[in-house]
Amino acid sequence: MAVDTADAFTAQNIVTTPPQTLSEVARATGTTFILALFVTLSGKPCAKLVPIEAVEQLQDDGVGFAGYAAGHMGQEPKDSDLVAVPDVSSFTPIPFVKPGLAIVHCDPHVEGKPWPYAPRVILKETLKKASDLGLSVNVGAEIEYFLVHRVGDGALTTADTADVSRQPCYDARDVTRMYDHLTEVSAAMNALGWGNYANDHEDGNGQFEQNFDYADAMTTADRVITARYLLSVIAEKRGMKATFMPKPFSDRTGSGMHLHLSLWNDAGSVFPDGDDPKGLGLSRTAYAFIAGILEHACALQGVIAPTVNSYKRTGATSTSSGATWSPRYATYGGNDRTHYLRVPDKNRVELRGGDGSANPYLAAATAIAAGLDGIERDLDPGTPGSGDSPSDMLPMTLLHAMDALESDPVVTGALDVAGPGVAEYFATLKREEFFAWHNTVSPWELDHYLTAF
Repeated sequence: MAVDTADAFTAQNIVTTPPQTLSEVARATGTTFILALFVTLSGKPCAKLVPIEAVEQLQDDGVGFAGYAAGHMGQEPKDSDLVAVPDVSSFTPIPFVKPGLAIVHCDPHVEGKPWPYAPRVILKETLKKASDLGLSVNVGAEIEYFLVHRVGDGALTTADTADVSRQPCYDARDVTRMYDHLTEVSAAMNALGWGNYANDHEDGNGQFEQNFDYADAMTTADRVITARYLLSVIAEKRGMKATFMPKPFSDRTGSGMHLHLSLWNDAGSVFPDGDDPKGLGLSRTAYAFIAGILEHACALQGVIAPTVNSYKRTGATSTSSGATWSPRYATYGGNDRTHYLRVPDKNRVELRGGDGSANPYLAAATAIAAGLDGIERDLDPGTPGSGDSPSDMLPMTLLHAMDALESDPVVTGALDVAGPGVAEYFATLKREEFFAWHNTVSPWELDHYLTAF
């Protein structure tokens, strides 16, 4: 729940510098080892640790992975290696994790061509489509997470045992007890130039959010992956686990990954319009973008809320604090956090349906594709604040979301933008995930059925 300001998405000054090679930038920053990193479709970060002595080889040839072993990357054991090709613009020194360590985000290739199942490749192709329309996309991301311990029987407990109040959101005492963790993360973000501007306790006991400035869509997606990595390793140093699981506790608010989206052209932001008859200060283009996301919301949920657990967040009826903060209907409105799409000011729209399990590259790619479809078709989202009818309801389970995804040519087209078969592969994986959960007997079933008959 970041504090909003009306000028949060105004234009930034851009400093241009001569391009450097990976070798030059690594040596200039005193790097001794590089994590050459990519993520799978399910969001797992995969990396090889490359010494500075081999940086030229990484730069020129990339580094190879057995794609099937890495996870959900559309490969079988017999397939050729994935070769992770570094994007030097993403180079990120992280000496606060280990002295001399850096991350570089990579684009997986197979046999010399970008691999269509690679999330970063998918987002790149989507951004090219936006560019063809004369548009660029800026994205801000809100990363919510819990700090927990996992005890001997597998149960989760709040890492801070004193964090027990019914409404802990923004509690200064809870923030202060986690001061060392929060300030270390904040200092790391600012050292990287991300512009950390707020660190707060969220709505659930043990839940936090640490905000950083928006950037272009690719940079923000890279930063989400880096931030999750940093949060995890910094928490581990203090004996805690940072979890981005959407709903780790039945009675607490879930963790979202809200995306703030804005469109730009050579003249600046295309969202504001002072003559807006709908009253939100938005342009016709902005409303069409909103309408596209709303029209494809059910299919979009399969990507931005991609786990069984996701639907325990969006389907929650109550929490100990009194609100779920999770949308159940595909609606939009002004500065109102009950909507799927919130318009906090005239410069952006906030997509609130995504959660902590979302792959940021896929989430951004599909949301952008849905919005661009609205622009190309000049759709109208209707009156702000209307909706909440059964036809606007979001999918109740991951299985329902996959049904919606497979029937939506825009969202499947966004996943298949770099090559065919990705959407079908993704939907199959998610259906298998649903049925693996469905086939597992849970404590709830034992409690309700063991002696009921």
